[in-house]
Amino acid sequence: MNKAIEKSAQKPATQFMGIREFDIAGNRLVIHELEDVCHPVTGRVLTGSWIWDSALVLSHWLSNREQIKFDFTDKTVVELGAGAGLPGLTAARLGANRVILTDIEPLVPGLKTNVEANGLEDRVSVSQHVWGSDDFCCQLDELGEVDLVLISDVFFDTAEMEALAKTLKRLCGKGTTVWAASELRPMTSECLIELASEGFEIVELATQLGEDFSDNSTRANSEVFAIFQLVPVNQESDSEKWSPIVS
Repeated sequence: MNKAIEKSAQKPATQFMGIREFDIAGNRLVIHELEDVCHPVTGRVLTGSWIWDSALVLSHWLSNREQIKFDFTDKTVVELGAGAGLPGLTAARLGANRVILTDIEPLVPGLKTNVEANGLEDRVSVSQHVWGSDDFCCQLDELGEVDLVLISDVFFDTAEMEALAKTLKRLCGKGTTVWAASELRPMTSECLIELASEGFEIVELATQLGEDFSDNSTRANSEVFAIFQLVPVNQESDSEKWSPIVS
């Protein structure tokens, strides 16, 4: 995922690298975290192969059906910058008929491992994609309309937002929903402002995670994390628009 190359030095909630199990609303998911995946040019460790708190927050939030009122049954879901793929795999467990996990090439093998570890090969596929490129277009033409796009922990580099916006515009039809989870960092607002300048309406959603959210390794709470809906220019939203906090 684009975010993996320039991820900040902050460590994830746990520094354990290996096999982790998650219970998302009664759905068991197994994730292999890899600590030896590096960018082929820079040599930097690609931290996208780890589970970050935003992915965990988004996964639990997706399972709160009373709050989000989204029926995953027979839906097509794409996760951008999937990393280890937890939100996308959660969508598959919740009933999505087809899920495509996308990221940059070095992270693709790890994503495939996680799909196989959860026995979801019949409904989850993995595809290489660099934001803003056309390398995903042929597969998109075969997919038809995408129902849901998932993103987590990508709002830290404003330079990446134009490319992300290009990919989102290519993915989104009139009925596509885009949900993005983010830790609230200093750069979060600036990235969202960039996306707004690209024609997206930004709507901040409620982030009640429910009583089942009990992972003690995360600092997840409504003050640290947020869920945003990104509404493309060809859609309308009845929700209150997001506005950046100016300090």
